[in-house]
Amino acid sequence: MDITLLVAIIIAVVLLAAGGFFLVRTQSSVKPGKDEERPETPGGSAGATAVQDRERDPGTVTGPPAQAPPPVEEAVRPAEPELETPPPSAGRMVRLRARLARSQSSFGQGLLNLLSSDSLDEDAWEEIEDTLITADIGVTSAAQIVERLRTRVKVLGTRGPDEVRALLREELLAQITTDTDRTVRTEPHGDRPAVIMVVGVNGTGKTTTTGKLARVLVGDGRSVVLGAADTFRAAASEQLQTWGSRVGAPVVRREEGADPASVAFDAVSRGVEDGADTVIIDTAGRLHTKTGLMDELGKVKRVVEKRAQVDEVLLVLDATTGQNGLRQARVFGEVVNVTGIALTKLDGTAKGGIIVQVQRELGVPVKLVGLGEGPDDLAPFDPEVFVDAILSQD
Repeated sequence: MDITLLVAIIIAVVLLAAGGFFLVRTQSSVKPGKDEERPETPGGSAGATAVQDRERDPGTVTGPPAQAPPPVEEAVRPAEPELETPPPSAGRMVRLRARLARSQSSFGQGLLNLLSSDSLDEDAWEEIEDTLITADIGVTSAAQIVERLRTRVKVLGTRGPDEVRALLREELLAQITTDTDRTVRTEPHGDRPAVIMVVGVNGTGKTTTTGKLARVLVGDGRSVVLGAADTFRAAASEQLQTWGSRVGAPVVRREEGADPASVAFDAVSRGVEDGADTVIIDTAGRLHTKTGLMDELGKVKRVVEKRAQVDEVLLVLDATTGQNGLRQARVFGEVVNVTGIALTKLDGTAKGGIIVQVQRELGVPVKLVGLGEGPDDLAPFDPEVFVDAILSQD
């Protein structure tokens, strides 16, 4: 081969190699196009590799670990109900006197007007007696009051307003006042609490009365345990729990349909363990005509007495039921030896004379009266406050 041709070929190869080198350098210095842009990835080449891997397989996640999610805040617990401090029992009925006077005013003022009339003939005395009977005082008691008033008016000979009021007050007090103790027995016996059973028919307000009585006792500085032995009414134990939580009184309860006697026994046992002063047992409402239910109530009392003495059996009566309430009282008294009456809704009726009749027929005193729907509207019964409210001129 001609030496000149060989030299030309070598020079051409060198020039081609140099041109390719400069071409590569030029392309590497040019900014990539829009389609080739990649976001800057932290972590250097490892980060770039992770991006490329995700592009190839979207289901694969590599690269630096994701940040941990912020901690979930702990659920906020509902605040415990603030404990209430009920007022003491002393003076409660005096504070509620105006409410009682409003409901009984027609009864009292009617009697005063009749007795103050110029002519007290036979028709007037019959009207006075009818007014007393209408107020559920009872036929026997009404006749006695009229007879005594007639005699005293005839002897005194005058009937001024103040004299008439004084005479009527004395006669009503004579009918209402009894020799039996009206105190609700709540004092513990050594290491055992006092036990109170609350009984009555449906709708008289037993559970509400139980809760209000707990407030009365707590207001007097007593410690209380409540027993939700009304296991037939679904809302009864929940209702009692609400009453207890307001004043810090524990409630012993079980599932719906549980044995009432067992719940009552457990409540007394809890009272003994806690060193409580008083245990109040709310029983299921029952018709006084249903023998089986009444027998079960007797069973509750017998089972409780295996653990502690039952100091009180309070029969809750609705003052608005009148004569029917008296029939209820008789049957309950035969089954569980009722020791006292809690008369509810006395502010909603002018038939407060049921107090006289219940006490007369059963020999059982009215110990508590309900005078409203407020939590502190249950009061120890005071005969003088009651009569003064009836004859009030306010």
